[in-house]
Amino acid sequence: MLVVPFVTPAPPTQRKGRILVVDDQRNMRATTALLLRAEGYVVDEAGGGEEALAWLADHQVDLLLTDLKMEPMDGLQLLKRAVEIAPRLSVIVMTAYGSIETAVEAMRRGAYDYITKPFKDGELIHRVDKGLEHAGLISAVDLFAGEFKARHGLSSLVGRSQAMRDLTTRISRVAASEATVLVQGESGTGKELVARAIHALSGRSRAPFVPVNCAAITESLLESELFGHARGAFTGAVKARRGLFEEAHGGTIFIDEVTETAPAFQSKLLRVLQEGEVRRVGESVSIKVDARTVAATNRDIELEVNDKRFRQDLFYRLAVVTLVVPPLRERLEDVPILAQHFLDRANARSRKPHRFHPTALDHLGTYGFPGNVRELENLVEQAAALAEGEELLPDDFPLRRKSGDMVQVPAAAQPASGGPVQSLADAVTDAERRAITSALEQSPHDLSRVAEVLGVSATTLWRKMKRLGLKTTGEEPQLS
Repeated sequence: MLVVPFVTPAPPTQRKGRILVVDDQRNMRATTALLLRAEGYVVDEAGGGEEALAWLADHQVDLLLTDLKMEPMDGLQLLKRAVEIAPRLSVIVMTAYGSIETAVEAMRRGAYDYITKPFKDGELIHRVDKGLEHAGLISAVDLFAGEFKARHGLSSLVGRSQAMRDLTTRISRVAASEATVLVQGESGTGKELVARAIHALSGRSRAPFVPVNCAAITESLLESELFGHARGAFTGAVKARRGLFEEAHGGTIFIDEVTETAPAFQSKLLRVLQEGEVRRVGESVSIKVDARTVAATNRDIELEVNDKRFRQDLFYRLAVVTLVVPPLRERLEDVPILAQHFLDRANARSRKPHRFHPTALDHLGTYGFPGNVRELENLVEQAAALAEGEELLPDDFPLRRKSGDMVQVPAAAQPASGGPVQSLADAVTDAERRAITSALEQSPHDLSRVAEVLGVSATTLWRKMKRLGLKTTGEEPQLS
């Protein structure tokens, strides 16, 4: 007689992430939770909005899966209050087919995704997996903006503008890979900070980060600097020396201003990237190196390729992933955050309690910053060093405007000879009020057009109008 032993079925593989399922229909909630538990998720249940909020306040939850149509608190209300409690929370809303417009509205308000009922098991699992992946990505960005920012002083790379949020998201994604990265951007935008962020968020973070600026090294020494040299390889080479690629073994090498290199060097750099080995100047034996390469340029590198000044094959080898750092003039809403960061740092060094007058930040917000973040940093440090009082005023920030760019005080606002002299802050305020009023008269129902004419963002315009007592419509424009 053949005896078949009883084998206990293996439990499902534990998946990462904790899910809270919210539905006021008990059967639907229980069925959904049972399905997710069978897939290995840790699942909690709540029978309504208030119960869900109480749970979120006391427990770590990665994904909220909620029905939209509930009483007395519906899914939209729950969404709003849930993300206030847990900003990193991914939210997926469940809705009937006829309520898709409401689900789209939920996504506009911050939900990650929606799924229509009845749904297939596989579809739900797929969306939940993606939602948890999104939650992990947000955590990675938070790491970059928090711990990493504090450790490396990268506040100048973080902002509330959509452009910077998109950039930090791409940084967190590419950091986990081994892809070669090309960082493009004008001088002073923070390209090296991007490279440091990629390194610190990667699996190579405990190994060296080695930067080199190709524009600062003569062509004759660049090869020796990066690849090393043997003793006696050239005049002055009194002993053998490792190159920067070897110094970066296991870590990341950052090659800044790579378009400043000559074609002969570009050919040798291409070989290093392709073969993963370097040959020191004056030696015939190659050395294996394991260094991730991040390159940067402030030029239009594709134009350099088209004009035959940069090798096309090297360009494709470097630009596996391309990151573009936006100039400060395209994200002026970040100026107050950056300026305050630089002032806090200056105050810490000098132990002086300087602060901005509101008109000073408005003054900075009208400037184009040709020198980008680096210029803003210099302006703030200069103002903090030279200001007579604790409060920094617009006059403490001399801006290098082009002809015609300076805000002009209308003649009517200028004091008559011998009359009382108007303060600079009041003059700037009057000039702003007149400029905005004039632009509003031309486009009274189109704030976006007014902002474009004045050269500021819609958010900056809205805030200026509110401060100046000019009529605004609705709430502050949201960054999209």
